[in-house]
Parts: sequence; C-alpha cells; structure tokens
Amino acid sequence: MNFDSPIAWKRRKLNIDSMDMDGANAKLQAAKEKYGRDIRVFETVRASQPSPTVTPSEETDEFFEFTPADYYHLMAGKKEDKYLKTKKIRDAETAARRSRITKAVMRVRFPDGYTLEATFHPSESIQTVFDLLKKVLSKPELPYYLYTTPPKKQIKDTMQNFFDAGFVPGAIVHFSYDLPRDNEAFCVPFLQEDVMALNGLDLVPEPMKESVEAVSETVPAVPAPAPERGASDKKPMKPKWLKM
Repeated sequence: MNFDSPIAWKRRKLNIDSMDMDGANAKLQAAKEKYGRDIRVFETVRASQPSPTVTPSEETDEFFEFTPADYYHLMAGKKEDKYLKTKKIRDAETAARRSRITKAVMRVRFPDGYTLEATFHPSESIQTVFDLLKKVLSKPELPYYLYTTPPKKQIKDTMQNFFDAGFVPGAIVHFSYDLPRDNEAFCVPFLQEDVMALNGLDLVPEPMKESVEAVSETVPAVPAPAPERGASDKKPMKPKWLKM
C-alpha cells in the first residue's frame, strides 16, 4: 500500500481548498453582477434551539436591547451636545462621521431561519432594500413588510436614508408576509433557488502559494566568536619597584 508523504498530502489539500474557494468567489461575483449588490446568505440560529451557538460575527437579539445604561449614556451625550456644542459644530461632526462611513450592511431575517445580507451606501434610501427583495424573493408578488425589533416596529418610511434611519454601519430587520400565518407562502422557501445556493459562501482571499522548496536544508549553526577580553578584564599588574 502506497502512502502519500505529508508534503504531497498537504499540496493536494491546498489544491482542493483553492478550487472550493474559487468556486465560492465565482458564485458570489455572479450574484453581484445579477443583483447589483454584494449579497450573502446564511442560516440563523433559532431562539427555540437549546444552547444556541453564536458565531463572532453574529450578535444575538439581546445585544440590541435598550438597557438603562444605554439610556444614561445617550442622555449624557445629548446634554453635552446641547450645552457645550453649537449647532454648527454638531453639524460639522455629523458630516465628518458620515464621510468616514462608506457602507451600510443590512441583514434581512426570514421566518424559515435564513438571513440575507446585502451592502448599501449610507446615503441610499431604505427603498433600495425593498427593490432588492423584489429580485430575490421566490414570491415577490405577495404583500410583505419589514420590521425592527425589539420592540416590533414596522418600517414604513422607505424614503429615509440609512443614516437618518439609524441603520449605519448596519442593522438587522425582519421579513414577514402580510398574510395569515397559516398561508402556504410561509411553508416554502422565501428566497429564489439561485440565491439559496449562496448559503454559507463568503468571499475569501486567495491562498498563499506553497514554497517551491518544501523542506529547507539544515544549516549548521556557526558558533558565535568569543568576546574579546577588554582592558577592564585584565588583572592589575604589580609594579616591579613596589616591595612589600
């Protein structure tokens, strides 16, 4: 029985991983060209599952709850702005903050546990989210609405931009058909098949090329030269004329 060397096995594994990454990047780039946005799809951990595991990039709903500490910091900031800053200074600071933020990442959560993520410019209107949903929904002809939580609040002013709506640098909104919950529309996938095929894919950088020389030759260590003895290391000599 022939066994591959560790170097050959590693090289073959790198080639397979590279093919998978190239395929994922190609699908995501094709979706960007088709829908005009950088989009991703991934599964969301449902609250009904015991001990849900949350990835570092995914915040739980409790993260977005408004706590008394948040209220205290918010009111303290408003007092400072009101009494210590003029309107001109506040407007200048707001403009500076807006200029530094160049994208708004929106996540739309569906009742079936999937999430659609898309990137927008902060100056665009919320209507662009609805325009994108018309392209990716499996049943775009059915009435639907988006809402934020907690507390549940339906998004109605679609002409607001993402800055004014407070959706910068990103936000999570929820999707629901404007139909009874027992409607058959809730029993089928909410996204089109080609969009669902993006589930779990993400843009990844190209892998580093493996070095041509897999095993480097061992270079014998050269002993460091012994330090020369300085004048301070020499023993003091007794003068010949000194007699004890």
